[in-house]
Parts: sequence; structure tokens; C-alpha cells
Amino acid sequence: MSTVLLVEDDDTLREALTYLLRREGHDVRAVADGQAALDAFAPPPDVVLLDLMIPVIDGIEVCRRIRASSDVPVIMLTAKGSEADIVLGLEVGADDYVTKPFSTPELLARIRSAIRRGRATAKAKPDDVLKASGVTLDIARHRVTVDGAEVKLPLREFELLAVLMRHAGRVLTRPQLLKRIWGSEYIGDTKTLDVHIRRLREKIEPDPANPKRLVTLRGLGYRFEDAG
Repeated sequence: MSTVLLVEDDDTLREALTYLLRREGHDVRAVADGQAALDAFAPPPDVVLLDLMIPVIDGIEVCRRIRASSDVPVIMLTAKGSEADIVLGLEVGADDYVTKPFSTPELLARIRSAIRRGRATAKAKPDDVLKASGVTLDIARHRVTVDGAEVKLPLREFELLAVLMRHAGRVLTRPQLLKRIWGSEYIGDTKTLDVHIRRLREKIEPDPANPKRLVTLRGLGYRFEDAG
């Protein structure tokens, strides 16, 4: 049985989602504010379903605090059209988002995909250390260094960099990256990938506006340059 931490201050929606998720076989911890979410986080659930507009501590800060100590998948619930909030949420470490109003099949698919990815990551066996263009990535230790200096990456950025470095010198299309990182069931738009690429460049590029390691091939996708 999977555990879902549901953080939603709308009583009607919270009760409806709790019923829906329990009907699907999930154990649900349902809370109405940010402080209660942090209090209910231990032991870590399999996925967090997090509304951004919640009282006491807002969803962005809740996500930031979760990411400081855990790679548990976080799916944001956002008001339709709140693009700035979506981008900010992804930047502080959320894995995905669903806009309100949402369809039940879409929400359940996102949750299943997030849980599957999280468990696959936890069970992954160590790979060889990856090195290219002054970047070293150690999957077993979840450690990245750039020109000898360690940088901290949240889980999705780490996974994205690993995929790109495993295929250094090759172009990976946007659909390929979405499928590899977010799973074949992912049905959202590409904004999630765009934000993660930008954030990754800010951490591994001397000049993120003129990337030399993680380059864009217009109309094709992205390539991690293989310079040894």
C-alpha cells in the first residue's frame, strides 16, 4: 500500500480526494495547512500532493523544507493559469503539477507515475561514475562535482543530468527526456522540463545564458557535450 500525504485547505476537495485515493488503495494522511503537512511528513510518504495556496506555511515553503531533507516525489496542485506559481514550485523542487480543475484519471495517473519513479530510484543499483566536460556524477553517493566543486541537485535535476551524461555527445529529444525522467504515462506539457533544464544550467554552467555543457539543438532537443 502506498502512502499519500495530501495537503489541501478546501474541506470539500480534501474530503473528496481522500475518498478517491483510499478507494484506489492508498493510505492517506490528509491535512489542511503547511505546518500540519510538515508535522505529518514523518515517516516519509510515497508521494506528497501539495496545494500551493494553504495557510500557516504556504506550499512553496513546505516544498522547499521537504526538499532540504528528502527526495520524496511532490506533485503540486495549482490554480489554472498560475504560471508564475508553477515555475516557482518546480524551481524549489516539486516534481510535477496538476492544475485545477483537474480530471480524476489524470491526477491518478500522475500519482501512480510519481510513486513508481520514486520506488525505482530507491531501488536503483549504483552505476559507474559518469564524467564529461568537467562534471563528475556519482550515482551511488548522489554526488555531483563541477570543476572539482560539489553542487547540490534535487532528485529530478540529478536524474536529468544522469540521463544526459550517460548519452553525452548524443542529442536527446524533449519527448525522450520526458519519458525517461517523468515516465511514459506523463501527460502534462513541457514546462516542467524547461524549468529543470534552466535550473540545471544555473548550477553546472559558468555562464548559464551561453551554455557550453548542456546545449540546445533547436528543433531537436538537448545534448550534453562530451569533452572528457
